Amino acid sequence: MYPNPKRNLAMKRTLITLAMALSVAAPAMADEAMAKAKNCMACHAIDKKLVGPAYKDVAKKYAGNKAAEATLVQHVLKGSSGVWGPVPMPANAQVNEAEAKQLVSWILSLK
Repeated sequence: MYPNPKRNLAMKRTLITLAMALSVAAPAMADEAMAKAKNCMACHAIDKKLVGPAYKDVAKKYAGNKAAEATLVQHVLKGSSGVWGPVPMPANAQVNEAEAKQLVSWILSLK
């Protein structure tokens, strides 16, 4: 690296801080990217209602509900109707169960 030990330490601290920041941000970006790739964002947005509810509204509605993850995974996989109004959510054949769990976990983490 650099011949100056103090500069080496500063560089290491900077790299560690950057790595920590990326490790926190990467999962959120990855799950948002998956939501876009799986066409979820055609009907949903993070913070505003489109055809379906905003993901933050879903997180708020299901906060503290122990069955939320299992319920929402089934909604993603099989579709649902009547939960948020008259417009049904279709089944998502392009999403497998592991992806549905990852998406739901991300949605429930939104504040």
